Amino acid sequence: MPRRVLPTALAAAGALGAASAVWGIGVERFLFTVRHHTVRVLEPGTAPIRVLHLSDMHLAPWQRRKRDWVAKLASLRPDLVIDTGDNFGHPSALPAIEDALGPFAGTPGVHVHGSNDIWAPSPRNPFRYFLGPSEKAHDEPRLDTDGLDAFLDRELGWFALNNDSVALDVRGHRLRFLGTNDPHHDLDDWDALDATRDSLPDAELTIGVTHAPYRRVLDRFADRGADMIFAGHTHGGQVRVPGVGALVANCDIPLKQARGLSTWPHGGRKIPLNVSAGLGHSIYAPIRFACPPEVSLITLAPRR
Repeated sequence: MPRRVLPTALAAAGALGAASAVWGIGVERFLFTVRHHTVRVLEPGTAPIRVLHLSDMHLAPWQRRKRDWVAKLASLRPDLVIDTGDNFGHPSALPAIEDALGPFAGTPGVHVHGSNDIWAPSPRNPFRYFLGPSEKAHDEPRLDTDGLDAFLDRELGWFALNNDSVALDVRGHRLRFLGTNDPHHDLDDWDALDATRDSLPDAELTIGVTHAPYRRVLDRFADRGADMIFAGHTHGGQVRVPGVGALVANCDIPLKQARGLSTWPHGGRKIPLNVSAGLGHSIYAPIRFACPPEVSLITLAPRR
């Protein structure tokens, strides 16, 4: 009898693995989700602001289901859109990105670059992520970053926050935004950001925007008075273990904060932090498990 236990266990494990792969590849990566959160950071008695947080579309030309779903999000009528990068999933994806985001023209927005807004995706060994954050290969071709920025800035009217800052009026609130270029490849330049920040008018709320939520970046936003921070990059782990959570985050953020709304403690403050698990995946790793693709609809509400 004991001789039969090991083959049975191996067969069961194989069947479970196969079923999980079928689910993650064939079903879950298409279960697009809107996560709703309320963060009370505004002055009492003022109007709330509905913020749509988009991240990590990794859009490819043939991904029509994802493209059409993103386009329909404009019907949510957000007051503000924050795009934390990695829009490209393929070098020829710009027309698909334009179709997906075109309906948001006229809605105030800000955006930053992720690495997949600059360099094309390439095959990766998924087990390499257990050894630490990925590194950029030196032979990756450049993407049409200028074309992406021209569309987002000129056609949609969004503001690029790549080591830059801006003040915007949204629903009667003066908001100040601080943003970085992709920290995953050390493109964040805080001296350049500070040079623009010093000329901004006073604001009711300061919001930090970045692609990759490295601890150094979150701390530096906190040092500059950020009242809330938005980031992406982690994919929420992309493949999570039920009851355990993310196994990797591709940066040094604590794994328990690799997805969703949490708080970042620094300097005696606890700053609301939203890390989007994102909408996509690399075309070379088309799977999500226990981590459906998502956007966040966050209501910035008055404090009680």
